[in-house]
Amino acid sequence: MSLSFGRSSSPLVTAIGVAFALVAIIGTQVLGWEWGSGQLVPTILGVVAAILAIFVVLSRRG
Repeated sequence: MSLSFGRSSSPLVTAIGVAFALVAIIGTQVLGWEWGSGQLVPTILGVVAAILAIFVVLSRRG
């Protein structure tokens, strides 16, 4: 079952989402990353993911 809000998801957007999810899981489980702990890599990845999400949402609105 997929949630598409009336539109089909781009394979590229799906791949980017899966890649970020895998990095987050591996980072937290293997590398000990924690959001808000002052570590630079998790913070940068979170900011990049948020910017990409905003870009995708805005590009699909119109």
